[in-house]
Amino acid sequence: MSRVGKKPINVPKGVAVRLDGEILSVKGPKGELRRPIHPKVKLDIKDSQITLWISDNSKESRSLFGLFRSLIANMILGVTEGFKKTLEVIGVGYRVGRSGNQLVFNLGYSNPIEYDIPKGIEVQLDQKSKIVLNGIDKELLGTVAAKIRSFRPPEPYKGKGVKYPEEMVRRKAGKAGVKVT
Repeated sequence: MSRVGKKPINVPKGVAVRLDGEILSVKGPKGELRRPIHPKVKLDIKDSQITLWISDNSKESRSLFGLFRSLIANMILGVTEGFKKTLEVIGVGYRVGRSGNQLVFNLGYSNPIEYDIPKGIEVQLDQKSKIVLNGIDKELLGTVAAKIRSFRPPEPYKGKGVKYPEEMVRRKAGKAGVKVT
């Protein structure tokens, strides 16, 4: 049994949780999220707590038990507080701008990269090198941040590229001291 799955989820005031068949909807001050629940995972919504249990003791059921507990807890946290991810653009001439509902990246390629901002994600640009992403869906937010980072991951020689602020780039020495005879 999953130790994570056994913990009950507290539902704060102002958050409405409803289960319609196999679709769980969580509505709070920041918005509403919906997610299908696997048939092997059962929910019990009482007062201001959600408890989960599984129908059988198979390996798949046990793994889904902890997963869905974490997903539901993230849904509740998202509609109450929201999530935030920050990215930095580092490099000479590397910059990001906004054009309507698109981000335009100049990352050293011959053409700029245009990226459509998905619905549910808010973007703030600090200077021309910092991107702050906000949203209520943790999964979508992480996907968008990873997609933006994939446009130009940080390289190990000069550290240029798109990276998370807490990410440490292991630097390599370049070609040093090579003599041609």
